[in-house]
Amino acid sequence: MKLIVGLGNPEKDYAKTRHNMGFNVINKLSNKYNIEVNKEKFKALFGMGTIENEKVILLKPQTFMNLSGESIIECMNFYKIETKDLIIIYDDIDTEPGKVRIRKKGSSRNT
Repeated sequence: MKLIVGLGNPEKDYAKTRHNMGFNVINKLSNKYNIEVNKEKFKALFGMGTIENEKVILLKPQTFMNLSGESIIECMNFYKIETKDLIIIYDDIDTEPGKVRIRKKGSSRNT
């Protein structure tokens, strides 16, 4: 099972900003794969379904960006999800708009 987390902020003021790009991606995945993200648990909204024959959880933490780790850890612990099965989607000031960067470890450097 994969946990796909889209980071953002739950307030409407952020809804159409770059800062909520993670939420927007989860919404697109939800629509494309018919996965309802409407359950409340783990300080988040989430839904379960299948993408390309893989069971997934789509998660939108409702704790604001700087506390989203609390939500992610709760979900990972509950479903016994390993770090290798975690995908986090978020905006990155160091990444040019329209570009995607995939990395296994965190750093602000473009390496």
